[in-house]
Parts: sequence; C-alpha cells; structure tokens
Amino acid sequence: MALPLLGAGHDPRALRATPDARRGDVRAGGVWPHRRGGGHGPLKRAAHLALAALTLLLLPWAALVVAACSLPLPDALSAERARTQVLVLDRDGRLLREVAVGSGAAESPVSLDEVSPWVVPALLAAEDGRFFQHPGVDPLSLTRALAQMAVERRVVSGASTLTQQLARTLVPRPRSVLGKLREMALALRIEASLPKRRILEEYLSRVEFGPGLVGIQAASRSYFGKPAAELDLSEAAALVSMPRGPSLYDPRRRPQLLERRRLRVLSRLEALSLASSAEIARAELTPMRFARSTHVSGAEHLSFALAARHAGSGRERTRALRTTLDAALQKEAERIAEATLPSLERHGGDAISLVALDNESGEVLAYVGSPSYFDVERRGANDGVVARRQPGSALKPFVYATAMAELGYGAATLLPDLPQDFAMPGGSFAPRNYDQRFRGPVLLRQALGSSLNLPAVEVASRVGPQRLLEMLRRFGFESLEREAEHYGVGLALGDGEVTLLELTSAYAALARGGELLAPRLVLSREGATGAVSRFPESSPRRVLRPELAALLGDILSDDAARAAGFGRDSVLNLPFPVAAKTGTSKGYRDNWAVGYTREVTVGVWVGNFDGSPLRDASGITAAGPAFHDLMLGAMRGRTPEPLFDASLLSEAEVCSVSGSLPGPACEHRRRERFARGHEPTTTCELHVRVHVDQEGREQDARCGGAEQVRERYPVEYRAWAERAGRPVVGRSRSPSCPPASETAESRVTFPRDGQRFALDADGPARQEIVLSAASSAARLRFVIDGKPTAELTPPFRLPWPLAPGSHRVAVEALGARSESVAFEVAGP
Repeated sequence: MALPLLGAGHDPRALRATPDARRGDVRAGGVWPHRRGGGHGPLKRAAHLALAALTLLLLPWAALVVAACSLPLPDALSAERARTQVLVLDRDGRLLREVAVGSGAAESPVSLDEVSPWVVPALLAAEDGRFFQHPGVDPLSLTRALAQMAVERRVVSGASTLTQQLARTLVPRPRSVLGKLREMALALRIEASLPKRRILEEYLSRVEFGPGLVGIQAASRSYFGKPAAELDLSEAAALVSMPRGPSLYDPRRRPQLLERRRLRVLSRLEALSLASSAEIARAELTPMRFARSTHVSGAEHLSFALAARHAGSGRERTRALRTTLDAALQKEAERIAEATLPSLERHGGDAISLVALDNESGEVLAYVGSPSYFDVERRGANDGVVARRQPGSALKPFVYATAMAELGYGAATLLPDLPQDFAMPGGSFAPRNYDQRFRGPVLLRQALGSSLNLPAVEVASRVGPQRLLEMLRRFGFESLEREAEHYGVGLALGDGEVTLLELTSAYAALARGGELLAPRLVLSREGATGAVSRFPESSPRRVLRPELAALLGDILSDDAARAAGFGRDSVLNLPFPVAAKTGTSKGYRDNWAVGYTREVTVGVWVGNFDGSPLRDASGITAAGPAFHDLMLGAMRGRTPEPLFDASLLSEAEVCSVSGSLPGPACEHRRRERFARGHEPTTTCELHVRVHVDQEGREQDARCGGAEQVRERYPVEYRAWAERAGRPVVGRSRSPSCPPASETAESRVTFPRDGQRFALDADGPARQEIVLSAASSAARLRFVIDGKPTAELTPPFRLPWPLAPGSHRVAVEALGARSESVAFEVAGP
C-alpha cells in the first residue's frame, strides 16, 4: 500500500501503523499534446535556448545522481540493525548510560511503533516538512536557501533534509562545498535503497537529541524519565528541537532557548496542518517538567571505556555492566567540576578531573574525566583521570616513605633547606622553594607538611633514584616506565608522568596502612541471556610497613606543619581528620590535590589538555577548593574513624630545632611522634651554653661572665645562619679571653653513625647510596674503609655501591681527617 502524503488528508498519527513502503509512484497525468506544424525562425531559436537552459539546470542533478549510484550504502545501514547497546549501571543498578558497541550500531535503536504518534509530525515540522515529497535532496528548499543567501549575502535558512542529516551523522564530512555535494549524493543513495519509514527510524536512533544522548529513546528517558512511546505533543516538540544544536538547546543549561524553539515547532505543526489548533494551544500551555536525570553526564569517559573493554567478554555478548559508581556522589563530582570552571578560566585553565575511591574495597565511587565529554572546544573527550601528567610535589610523601623504610628517617629527622646544585642526566639543576626562601635546618615533618622542595630533593639524592623509583612502582605508578637514570632526583618534584587514578590509588594505600589495592571499576556483568557474573575482588599487597604509613598520615594531616607553606586553615583543613597533599608541575601546567580519610580517598587534577600553563595558580589555589568540596561530599553520611592506628606510634619530647632529645641548653621543645621502636637516642648538640663578657662577646668559662644560649650549626648551615642573624657560636670573641685553640671542621653528613642498609634481592645488580659531607674547605676526599678517593669539590657527594659487611667512612680536608662514621650493609 502506498503511503499517502502528509498534509493531503493524511493523519500523521497513523504513520506508525503503516507497513514499510517506498514513496508512491508518480505517474504522468497524460501525454504531451500534439502540436501541428513546425516552428521556424525566432520561435525555433527560443525553443533551442529553453532546451539549453533546461539542460544546464538538470546537469548538476544528473551529476549528483551519477555520484549517488557510485557511492556504497554506509555499512551501518547495509546490514540488519541489531540492538548492540550495553547498559552501564551504577552500583545500585540504576542506568547511567546506554553505550553503543560495534561499528555503526545505533545507541538507542527504535522503530516507529516504539515512539509516540506525535514524534514524526513534530520532527517533520522542525526539520523537513517536505520529507515525503523529495528524493533525499529538496530542490525547492535548496533554491529558496540559495536565493535568500544571494539577497542577504549570508545564510538565512538551511536546506538540509532529514536524509542529509542522517547521511552526515553516518559519514561525517568536511565543511566545504565538495563535502556538501558528497552529503547530498549519499542522501540520494540512502533514499534509493531504504523506505521512508526505515530512514525515519534510523534518524530517530542515531542522531544526537541532547549532549551525549544519541537517539530519541535515550533523550526521552533522560529528560522526561519515560520511554519515547509516552511523549505528549509538547514533549515531542521539545525533543525534536534539539538535533539543530544539542548543546545549544540543552534544557538543563539553556531552558529559555529550548522553549522558544519548541514554540516555533508547534507553530510550524499548525501551519502544516499536522495538528489541530486546539491540540497546539494545549501543547503551548503545557509547562515543561523535566525529570531528575538518571543520565550522569560526567560518566561518559568511564562508560565508553568499560563498554568497549567488556562488550564481548565471555561467551556471550554483554547486555549490562554494573559499575562501582555511586550515582549521588558522581552527580556531586560533576557539579563541582562545572562550578570550578569559571574560577579556573580566570587562571587560564579549562579542564578538571576528579576521582573518589572507597578505601576498604578499592571501588571507584566517582569518576569525572572532564567537565563535558562532548565539549570539542575544550577537548572534553580527553580523560584526565587516566591521562599522564607531571604530579609535581604530590609524589613527595613517597620520597619520604622511601627514606623512612630504607634509611630509618622519622618526622624529627633534620634536613637542609639550603641552596644546592644536584646532578641530573645531562647536567644539573638548582631547585628552589615555591616562596623562594631558604629555611636552613628543618625537620622532616615541616619539610613534608609545607612541601619544601630542597629537602625533598636532598632526601631523593640520599636514597638514590633507583630505590625511589622502585618504591613508586611498588605503590602502583606503572606509568613511570623509564629507567631511574632518566628521571634522576627530579622524581622528588614530580619529574615523571603519572595518572590521577594511579596517584589517588597510591594515597589510598597509605590510608590502608601501607596496603595497595587495585582500583575496582566493575562489580558484575550481565550477558545477553540474563546470566550475571561477578568480577572478582583483588587482594591487597603490602607495600609499606603500617607504622610508617601511620606516621606519614600524621604528618600529612598536621595543619601546623602545613602552616609555613600554606597558612593555617587552608582548604585542606576539613571538619574531620584528612591527610592531604597538593602538587604543581613544572611550568604550572598541572595542579593537583589528593588526600584521604580512613574511609575514602579523593584526587583532583586541573589544567589544560593541550598542556598550556595556568596563570597565578597552584595546587592549593586551583585544585584545593574542588578537593575540599568533593571530600565533604564523599564523607557525607559517614562517621569519620581515626585516620590511623595511634598504637603504632610513640611520643617523645625533642628539641624543636634539631629533632634530637633535648639537651640542657634547649629552650624550645615539642612532643613528636615516632614509629614505635624508632625513638631518638642522641641528645641535641646544636644548642650550647657559653660565657660572655659585658659586651655579649664569647669567652672561655675560665674567664667567668654571664651564660647565654648560642647555636652551633654543622658547617653546611653556617653561611645560612650568618645571613639569618642566628646567635651562632663563635661570632664574636672577647679579646681579653681568647679560646685556647681553633680548628677547621669537616664531617660526614650521610650516612649517619650506626645506620643499617639492606640489599634488595629483587633489585638491580648495582645498588648504591650517595655519600655526602660538609666542610669549610674548598676540596676534600672521602676515606672509605681506610682507602681515600679522588678529591671532590662542592657539593661533596659520592655514589658508592653497597657491599655486604661493616664499613667506616671519614673525610679529609686540609690535611685533617674527620671522625669516622660506622655503618652496616646486610646481604640479600
């Protein structure tokens, strides 16, 4: 049965009941009338001119027809359409997305019997009123558009038919005249091969009806919470308005624009007699009531990746994947990402990624790869959760974890915050702190809490790049694929690329007391037959001793330790205990904030996907606010547990400056925490009591005088102490009571006396430490087990391969030898 033309007494709502049919044949109403006699002279010439004009007019169309015959039908249309979508669900089984799998598959395939009877009339009114009267390209609309463009000298109206729009969706074309002609030819090819009904079904299944919503079925569920079969006239008019600009007419962002477009579609429906005046009036007065979306716009990256990875896993096709995502927290993370963009743009950034993990299970609760997957201008399809970027200072906790595990360091270990040059592959570099200041001797707690660069690089130099890289890989940083020599000590400042998911997972290992658990993304898979298989849980792996993880958590949650670098009450300070760290990469290209409670771990990255730098931004200012908000959201409804097991740590009173047990001259003391069994045993030698004369000049005790507390710094700190105006021993001497003798000083600064090292049986053949020394002399040499080395110039550092046994090391300068330091190396 031929399908009657719309607008010619046809009820558009009867279309869904008609069988598949091609356009009705158009037969000639008669024969050309017989003309007596022949034409001569001007009449004949006029006929020739008319014939030539007609030929010129028809020639382009003939060329299009020839081109159409040479084009193959797109693969997506040549085979029988299958329902190949994968349903991606949240942890409670609610729909997140329908994702197409396989080449050319429609995301939400529908037949006309599965949509409301108002959908097709509204679609024709919105996009192509002559759909049933043209062969895929509409000459009348094209002529009208060209004439308007010639008069107005701009594009006034479009001429694309529904079939052309379908062709453009199936085979994207360049925005050029040649591309447009190819699109028209492909539309003719589609019309010659498929019935009109099938073309409408393909259009309704494949075209975007909202940002990331392919097919009217997906859009209807997302915006109205019901299938497309239940749409009323008002709702149908709204949805068919959106293919013209899916992001432009997004009702959740620009409801006013969509409303104006909906009213124009309704007016056009009445003009084409596709609905009665009463029906149009009711639809115009019907307010739009959009449902709370079950579609989570920030889950595209994860949904697409999981569907592609697991679509054909097992013996049967995957129908549904139940992910670990928490829909409420995912929506919260997406809202935070969107809210962060305006302030981020002021710093020259346009991308943010967020992830949240459940610490006990390793399950990913929220995953935002970018604020908008479909924002081409911002490169939104890039997934910042798994993109490799430089983490900046966010790796520092693992630098200190290595020193704690390998060298016995603790929160009170004294470290130099001094200007130094460090050897790197291909040269050297002189790191600086963020505030360009040098603080001299600092304790490890302050160095990590305030994210000081120089102590971190010094510690990396002491443990060596190889052992540091091995520790990072144990924590799951698989992206660090190069050799240790490639990174050098710059690893301490993030001179290597990692992913946000790796970084967040590594911090979650600290939250678990030093146990790494691979992030879990999928709970179960449902096959096409309905059979459900659960994904196995991974087993935790010990990567750090629990007491060391507890000590790091104590430092990273210490707001007082952060004060020097970030001030008190920064965005890292929350209403419950949180261990947190920020990072800013070289050139200010990447800003990070990551941290954990006992229950959850949150990570945030901000920057630009093209790698361009931010302006006047750092991890604390750019990524910190989003971290703060997401952590609040992740902890909502939870009762915070203590951050770590306090029984793993002990407390002792130490000198606030040296970190050693207080001596009689130590006026400033504090309580410090230590890994149990690693409390300090040495007494502070930095503070001493001296006798002074009436002018405050030092003199021997034999000369009497008042007592004052002065500071005796190791030689490497003396220049800093002088510049800082510290009360240094020996700055001024009483001429009436000189000291009995004076000597120059040189000493070994690493290793410490009595320190123990252990060779790693799984490590490389050559495992080494870096010996270091300080001296007022310009040159010195190390003496290792009685054997002198070649002379060195500052900085006095010497890589030394570890060998099992007992060893002693000293330094010689200006003919004088320092006291030797004894240390042990245990075999593998």
